[in-house]
Order: sequence, then structure tokens, then C-alpha cells
Amino acid sequence: MRMLINVPETVVADALRGMAAAHPELTVDVENRVIVRRDAPVADKVALVSGGGSGHEPLHGGFVGPGMLSAACPGEVFTSPVPDQMVRAAAAVDSGKGVLFVVKNYTGDVLNFDMAAELAEDEGIQVAKVLVDDDVAVTDSLYTAGRRGTGATLFVEKIAGAAADAGAPLERVEAIARRVNENSRSLGVALSACTTPAKGSPTFELPSGELELGVGIHGEPGRERRAMMTSREIADFAVDAVLEDLRPRNPVLLLVNGMGATPLLELYGFHAEVQRVLAERNVVVAGVLVGNYVTSLDMAGASVTLCQIDEELLRLWDAPVRTPGLRWGM
Repeated sequence: MRMLINVPETVVADALRGMAAAHPELTVDVENRVIVRRDAPVADKVALVSGGGSGHEPLHGGFVGPGMLSAACPGEVFTSPVPDQMVRAAAAVDSGKGVLFVVKNYTGDVLNFDMAAELAEDEGIQVAKVLVDDDVAVTDSLYTAGRRGTGATLFVEKIAGAAADAGAPLERVEAIARRVNENSRSLGVALSACTTPAKGSPTFELPSGELELGVGIHGEPGRERRAMMTSREIADFAVDAVLEDLRPRNPVLLLVNGMGATPLLELYGFHAEVQRVLAERNVVVAGVLVGNYVTSLDMAGASVTLCQIDEELLRLWDAPVRTPGLRWGM
């Protein structure tokens, strides 16, 4: 095992200490595993809290800051955070206007955020929840009932975060977050398996010369395995699978996301092919992100996420944001 770590048991804590040193605009509680924007709670503002297993960086801690999340709760690698983390985060950022939990559709995350919502409400914190379930690859998986939550999490956190920063009430922020999720679809492709620090070996077997179409961000199986395909062929498959389910009538936001080990040289080339397919299908692209945003440790591969938008959602997408992993307009 070749990893830039000390020991597997301290990987998350070590990363959080490094994050705290790199980003003084955040308050990072290493012991309790909570990342909070330093100016929280922000008066008269709905707070957004999300979280999930570590190994998907910059999701979620890298999206804490003005214009996105108020706090994030990192669990162990590929393991849900616990309710105590979520309640601690909600209490740290609640200004009295309520807290929106953004939850990816994985069983552990759903159960723990549900429990945390009940505990937070017992403490007088008003909580709403939105479930992200954008992956079109499979209906059920090893980790979920229903569709998995993947790349659309970024769109939900950014757009709902902008609405909260603009002063929208909790009910409105929740409705916008739901609208973003309902209009988003994703599909991922793995060229190699990822390796968790605790296991020290690939999480699944992917023979040389094959790829996994529709892989999950923890390495869950997708739709099928095929012999290695060209970037052009992968783009045709991924975009058509998303469009078959989404069928957008309006312009879309596009995320071409790296899984962690794919160089930008390859991602930009893949993005060119994705744009080609969208143009052939007469889909108008209103905004683009290319890079590593929702990763799976050292997995090679990419995912495509489309979000159908209207004028309001595009305005909120373009609104200023300042986080470690995403920033513009500030």
C-alpha cells in the first residue's frame, strides 16, 4: 500500500488538522469531526448542514463557506457521520431561522440524519431535510434503497446555499433544494477501483482492460462492465443514459467530475466529448464545472451530472461563493 498517510486509524483526523491549518476562515473541530464557517451563526440566515463519509473530498467540508454550506460533518472513510456530529453542527450554525440538512441517499446517512433531525428539534432547532438521489445507473444498490446521491449534491448545496444567503426562509430554501435535485441526473464510470486506507487493497475487482459503467462513489456496481472504451464512446453512453431519464426542455448546468485519480488533461478531453453529444442532442449548456468535486479516493474515472435550470436557479448558481473547493464572484 502506497499512501501519503501515517496510519489508517488517524487518516481523517490528520486531514482535518491539515484543513484547519490551510483554511483559517473555517472552524475545524478535529475531535468532534465538525467543520463550521468561522462567522457562524450568521444572523437572520437559514443554515445548511451536510456530511458523509470521508474520501469524497472536496465534498463536503470543502464546500463550507459563504454561498454554500454553513457546516459539514465528515465521517470515517466511506462511513456515515453519527447523529451527535450533525446535532453539534446544527447547534453551531442555527441563527433561529432553521437548518436544512442536505442528505445523499445512502442508508447510513439517511438514518443518521433522520435521528439527528429529531434530536435537534428536541433542542428547539427547526430542521428540514432534502434527499439527493440523482444517479440513474441503478435503482437500488449495496448502500441504498432507491437511487444513489452523487454529483447533484454539489448543485443542491451551491444553489440552496445562495438562496439562504439571499435571505430566503427555510421553506423556500428547502423547496429550491428539492427542485434542483428533481431536475438533476448523473452517471459515473470507473476505469479502476479505489483503495481505502483500512483495507489497503482495491475495494472491488476490475480486470485490466475493462471499465464499470454506472459505478457508485463507494465502488458499488453499476449497469455493466465492458471492454475499455474511448472517451468518445464513454461520453455517448453516459450522456445518453442521463438524457434518457432527464429529458431537459431548458438549458442545463453540466458537471464533468473526476473520481479522484483522473488527470485534468483527460477530464478536459472527456468534457469536449460530452459537449459534442449535448450539442448533437440540441441541449443548451448554461454553465460548466470540470474537475474533482465528488471523488472516490483514488478511483480513476469520471461522472457526468446535468441539472435542468430556469432563470432563478441560474441566478442562484452564478451568485458569489467562497469555499475551499468552490469560489467565484467574491
